[in-house]
Amino acid sequence: MTKRTIPDIVVGRLPVYLRALSFLIAEGRQITSSQELGDRLGISSAQIRKDLSHFGEFGKQGTGYDINFLYDQLRQILKVDRMWDVVLVGAGNLGKAIADYNGFKGKGFVIRAIFDNDPEKVGKLMGVDRLKVQPISELADMIHENNITVGIIATPAEEAQAVARTMIEAGIRSILNYAPITLTVPSSVRVQYIDPVVGLQRMTYYL
Repeated sequence: MTKRTIPDIVVGRLPVYLRALSFLIAEGRQITSSQELGDRLGISSAQIRKDLSHFGEFGKQGTGYDINFLYDQLRQILKVDRMWDVVLVGAGNLGKAIADYNGFKGKGFVIRAIFDNDPEKVGKLMGVDRLKVQPISELADMIHENNITVGIIATPAEEAQAVARTMIEAGIRSILNYAPITLTVPSSVRVQYIDPVVGLQRMTYYL
């Protein structure tokens, strides 16, 4: 089965499985089952087995899954067994929170540069690595010269499309978008949206 034919919803569950396995490793566990993973995650064991079957056979009936082996295999499938350099655009409150987050490196990502169009923010140090905020005019050169393919947008909605266009023209192929707007991008570019308001509105439907 090719990447194009594997449902995106399946790919979206793999990081959830990876996180659960990391907790099991921290607990010193060696073997788990689809039933145990399902109980922890609120997903049926049949769904977990079906999801994993898209990528190969990782467990043995009656024995379960070797946790470290499955963890390593999922890291390879998701390509987070290496480090991905990331550019962040937006040095406001949201951008600062993202830059200050210390969980990227251990999961395969490191923010290499931060950009903003506000002269008062440019030049200031931000994030866990104390990166100097650069002017947005330097974004394209940074992406192109360092062959960076992953970007994060944390700008106001009205600026996000222009930032995405600059990113894509310079070589970005995956964008994590925090701006509350749907971006127009080529089919070859993958966009993941994070909008807490949409998440809250989805929840309140059930209240």
